[in-house]
Amino acid sequence: MWRFLLLAVLIALAGPASADQKDPRLAALFDRLKAAATLADSRPIEQEIWNIWSTADREEVNLLMQLGVTAMAREDYPTALQLFDKMVEIAPDFSEGWNKRATVLYLMGEFDRSHADVDRTLALEPRHFGALSGLGLIYMAQGQDEKALAAFQRALAINPNMPGPQHYVEELKKKIQGEPI
Repeated sequence: MWRFLLLAVLIALAGPASADQKDPRLAALFDRLKAAATLADSRPIEQEIWNIWSTADREEVNLLMQLGVTAMAREDYPTALQLFDKMVEIAPDFSEGWNKRATVLYLMGEFDRSHADVDRTLALEPRHFGALSGLGLIYMAQGQDEKALAAFQRALAINPNMPGPQHYVEELKKKIQGEPI
């Protein structure tokens, strides 16, 4: 009996065996995120989503994620790119791997390659508001204001309190209508 109870406690404490874009907790989190009244209300929900998205079921992938994010934070983009290349190679169904690589490619000015990785991210996780926001930034960098506006609006439909996309939507609407920004 003790063994069964101990095993049950250990399983409960361990949490889910894996987390990524297929995690069953995400559906409820996205409902809560959309219903959040303020940025302060949405931030902890958004962080929980990011935590789930950023965790793979393989420790090797998690290590590559950690090292790649650290390299990106140091602005060592070539190293980050190598790490994220390896991550998407060994875990091609892990959406956040593609998103992180899209981010570093954007930071390197590789907009077309970044766009391709955003597309892959969204194919795996259509609710990825970060990738949609990144897509808006790519379109802005390429002077495609209408497409940028649409991408930011799609991000806000999922996560309505994101300040960056809110700002860009207002700015782009004025620009497209010919108003001063």
